[in-house]
Amino acid sequence: MAANHRTAPRYAHVVGWGMAVPDRVLTNLDLEAIVDTSDTWIRERTGIRERRIAGEDESTASLSFAAARQALEVADVLPSELDMIIVATSTPEHIFPSTASLIQDWLGASTAGAFDLSAACTGFIYALNMAAQAIISGSIDTALVVGAETMSRLLDWEDRTTCILFGDGAGAVVVRGSEMPGGVLSNVLRSDGSGCDLLGVPTVGSRDAAVPDAGLPRDGTRPPMHKMYMNGREVFRFATRVMKDSVLEAVEKAGLTMDDIDWIVPHQANQRIIARAAKNLNLPEERFISNLDRYGNTSAASIPIALCEAVNDGRIQPEQYLVLVGFGGGLTWGAMVLQWGVAGPAEQTAIKRYRREFSYTVARTRSRFSRTLRRLAELLNRSPLGGLYRFFDRLPHDASDQEGSS
Repeated sequence: MAANHRTAPRYAHVVGWGMAVPDRVLTNLDLEAIVDTSDTWIRERTGIRERRIAGEDESTASLSFAAARQALEVADVLPSELDMIIVATSTPEHIFPSTASLIQDWLGASTAGAFDLSAACTGFIYALNMAAQAIISGSIDTALVVGAETMSRLLDWEDRTTCILFGDGAGAVVVRGSEMPGGVLSNVLRSDGSGCDLLGVPTVGSRDAAVPDAGLPRDGTRPPMHKMYMNGREVFRFATRVMKDSVLEAVEKAGLTMDDIDWIVPHQANQRIIARAAKNLNLPEERFISNLDRYGNTSAASIPIALCEAVNDGRIQPEQYLVLVGFGGGLTWGAMVLQWGVAGPAEQTAIKRYRREFSYTVARTRSRFSRTLRRLAELLNRSPLGGLYRFFDRLPHDASDQEGSS
């Protein structure tokens, strides 16, 4: 029988969304006691009033897991239905294993592939594009995409140019394939590595910054390991330019005009950058979703958190056209056009809700049991009994083994 090839076009729709932020709020007034700054100075130059800071029991993985569970609940999708999990982050739980692998284990998504993606503040757009293209190609059907950060752990709290800007949080979406038109309509992804010295965090694999022509940064000083450095003035200029260009290109690629666009969901870096982008695009600033004042810059988490809040409070409605646009270290930038809610979330079913909760419980139990078995096997292997076991394991077990060894 000939293979049954798919002929109908496939589309990637966002069908679930969720977010999680730490409980601790750090206000501008709190920062006045830490660093030489003021509430007025921060608000006038950035638009930020407060941000969330992860506590000792919170991490990139724990925030990702909480946001992922919300997104699965909205989509009414079981962990076992996920084919892929992508976590966009600059602050992973470990260099390896990936944060996505931890989420896969905690959810009990036993048939999902999982990996982290690093594209700084543009990471969520990159990750959502990777998932959407895999769905459109037919190689997968359902994906979980998370943007999550604990930026507070990268900050030098004596550097007032960076520590006032950033916060922690996570946002997640479930993306699913459908033959119904809509969903992700176009993407623009770009990078310019010549700007690597403008924004970054040197870590274990980096070259010694003292080496001539190491390229980090231009003034020849050595940034502290594992701490963020940023040339704010240059990043501002870069951001205002690429936001306009990438939005216009993505809208054109989608076959739309700016008059068709209902909302722009930008990376939440600085309200002045958003205002300049609105001016450059000849749009009212009210068309830009912004929650920067309450969360600060949460890097790869900022777009999904803003998206989630705007959906939950009713601003974003089904069939509206959105542009997601971001920029960040790399330098990276990108934009995406999607039509919202055409293939909306399924109606909630009690049985799936119970199955999801059961899946999380089973996943925790199975993970602990597997780790315990590995530890027991290691102990047995090191014991005198382990030597006896290895001896017998090398012996032929049946006639076919004996023939194969002759």
